Amino acid sequence: MAIVLTESAADRVRSHLAKRGAGIGLRLGIKKTGCSGFAYVVNYADEVRPGDAVFEARGVKVLVDSGSLPLIDGTEVDFVKQGLNEAFKFKNPKAKGECGCGESFSV
Repeated sequence: MAIVLTESAADRVRSHLAKRGAGIGLRLGIKKTGCSGFAYVVNYADEVRPGDAVFEARGVKVLVDSGSLPLIDGTEVDFVKQGLNEAFKFKNPKAKGECGCGESFSV
């Protein structure tokens, strides 16, 4: 499978990388935390690390470490603006539940 970006998410990544003046794509991972077990970690990638899976989505590279990939493979990443708030949102087919704030998930 792969990690998929919506057009909105891809536009956000491209825009931010252009403002930074550096970077090769979006780094997506998870960490154990939150009220549901796992939380998404989103950063901008400056390099491909050993063990990274690299996907291309709408012209943007998405890098995922080998430990995170089994839990987020197949995820769609969107970027949503609601009023003054803006954030990446995740549709993870492997998630069995999410906390109320959407910051963490369980599998």
